[in-house]
Amino acid sequence: MTKEKLIKEYDILQEKFGSKERNSVYGGGKEKNPELCLVFINPTARNIATDKNWTGVRYQWLGTKQIWQFLTKAGLFSEELNNKIQNMKVYDWTTDFCEEVFREVANNNIYITNLAKCTQDDARQLPDSVFKEYKNLFFEEVKLVNPRKIVLFGNQISSIILDRKISVSEQRKKIINLKIDDRDFDCFAVYYPVGNGFFNAPKAIEDLKYIKEI
Repeated sequence: MTKEKLIKEYDILQEKFGSKERNSVYGGGKEKNPELCLVFINPTARNIATDKNWTGVRYQWLGTKQIWQFLTKAGLFSEELNNKIQNMKVYDWTTDFCEEVFREVANNNIYITNLAKCTQDDARQLPDSVFKEYKNLFFEEVKLVNPRKIVLFGNQISSIILDRKISVSEQRKKIINLKIDDRDFDCFAVYYPVGNGFFNAPKAIEDLKYIKEI
């Protein structure tokens, strides 16, 4: 499946599961053979790319601050660029600056995506059934990107993708195999580091540093 076909499928599922007033959001960064693929849950409505009037790239976490601080502390993002982000207002995020941010993501050899690409108007937790609608598309995305290691943030996403009950606290720093067709990928379950999971960010940073080095 091509990237363009995936995007069409994501937009169809946005109409089915997301807000009719918002855009779906896609993966971005180093799109071929990155060291790390970071997989989050579903887009936040605080992402400026979810606005129907947005004309720039539609990647993860645009216009937000917490995740860039987290990635910087984990050694996966520019401290200089993060400092700039932390002092910006949402309306300061131009289309050119968003592209600059994801060039930096690519330069750090990482790709950032969500399992579900549908955006809600609020922060409600999606049921497993919605995420499972995206699972096969996620596998197609992984095959296209071909990451060396996949980082799954949180119990829910880890369990759905790996098709078994996962508790991050029991799986830290352990390689978990994911087989997609005839290809094997090394996965790691890591604490969700932002929002309600912010208190687990230090453990997630520790684990990301470990995963990066092995």
